[in-house]
Amino acid sequence: MQRTLIGYFTLALVALMTLTASRAAEPQELLVYFGTYTNGGKSQGIYRYRLDLATGKLSPIGVTSGIKNPSFLAIHPGGQHLYAVSEVAEGGKPTGAVTAFSLNAKTGELTALNHQSSEGGGPCHVAVDKSGKCVLVANYGGGSIASLPLASDGSLQSAGSAIQHEGSSIDPARQKEPHAHSINVSPDNRFAFAADLGLDKILVYKLDPAAGKLVPHDPPFAKTPAGGGPRHFAFHPDGRYAYVCNEMKSSVTAFAYDAEKGTLTEIQTITTLPADKQGLAGNSTAEIQVHPSGKFLYCSNRGHDSLAIFKIDPATGKLTAAGHQSTLGRTPRNFGIDPTGKYILACNQGSDTVAVFQVDQATGALAQVGEPITVPVPVCVKFLAVE
Repeated sequence: MQRTLIGYFTLALVALMTLTASRAAEPQELLVYFGTYTNGGKSQGIYRYRLDLATGKLSPIGVTSGIKNPSFLAIHPGGQHLYAVSEVAEGGKPTGAVTAFSLNAKTGELTALNHQSSEGGGPCHVAVDKSGKCVLVANYGGGSIASLPLASDGSLQSAGSAIQHEGSSIDPARQKEPHAHSINVSPDNRFAFAADLGLDKILVYKLDPAAGKLVPHDPPFAKTPAGGGPRHFAFHPDGRYAYVCNEMKSSVTAFAYDAEKGTLTEIQTITTLPADKQGLAGNSTAEIQVHPSGKFLYCSNRGHDSLAIFKIDPATGKLTAAGHQSTLGRTPRNFGIDPTGKYILACNQGSDTVAVFQVDQATGALAQVGEPITVPVPVCVKFLAVE
C-alpha cells in the first residue's frame, strides 16, 4: 500500500512538473516589428514594440533608422536575424535591396549587417526558407523574383537566382507587364510560390535552399481569376490547402495543394466584401492569413477598411463568410496574427495607426482591445517570442 501511494505521488509530481514547465515555456510577451515607408518623412524606419499576451497592450521600445522604406520584413526561423526590403540605388541604376540585421531576442534591438541587391525594382515582399539558409524576395516594380543565400553569420550573399517574369493579363492599366507581389515557401520547404498581380498567376519554383537557388517547376504556374490580380498567398497549417487574395477584384481564391507534385488546383473564389458593398469603388485586398488553429482565414480590405473573416471547412478547404471587422483606421495594408493565435494587429497605413483585436477561438470574431496606437505609415508586422 505504501509503495502504491508513493507511486501515485511520484506520478502526480511528474505531471505537475510537466504542466509547470509547459506553462513556463509559453511566451508571456512578444517582440513586435513594424515595417514602414520612410519616403514621406513621417517614419524613421522599423518600429519595435512589446506585446503583453495577457492584456494585448503594445509598448514601444525603439526604432531602427538608417534604412529607406523598410516596408516588408521577415524573421529568420532561428530568431536571431531580421531581413527587410528597401529601395536604394545599386550599381548606378534604380533597383531595390534587402538588408540583413542581427536581432537581440532579449531587447529587440537590430544591428545592420549588410545589404544586397534584390535584382529588381520595387521589392515588396521577403521571406526566409524554413531551414534558414536563404532569403527570397519579390520585386513588384521589376516583375521579378530572386533568392539570396545566407552566410553563417546571417548576412546576405549575392543572388543565387534572379528570375524575370514574362507576360501580361487582361487589365491594360495594371496588367500590361508582370508584377511579382509575394513569395512564399511550401510547408515542406521544397517549393516557392510567387503571386504575380500582372500575370494572374501563381508561379511555382523548385527550391534548393542550401544552394540558394530557384528553378521553374513543371507545371510552372497555377492560374487565378482573370483580372483579379493575385497579391498575397498563405498555406493552411495542415498543408492541404492554400489561399490567395486577389487585390483588384476583392476576392480570395482557395486551392487544394498536392504536396508531392507541388501543384495547386482551384476549388473556390469568394468575395471579401459584404453583400451590400459588392463592387465598392476603390476597394482592394492586401493581406491574407490563416489562423494557427486552421479554423479561420482573414483578409484585409483597403477602402472598406475592414478585415473579412471566413470559416474554413476542414474537409474541403472551402471558405464561408463569417463577417467583417472595421480596422478602426484607413487603408489596412497589412495585419498579423500572433503565433499563439490570441491577437490580430491591423496596420492602418492611411491613418498611421495599429489596432489590436482579440480573436474568439470558437467563432473567429474579433473584439477591440484598447485604443489604436500611433505608428507612422505601418505596412507590415512580424512577431518573435522574447527570450
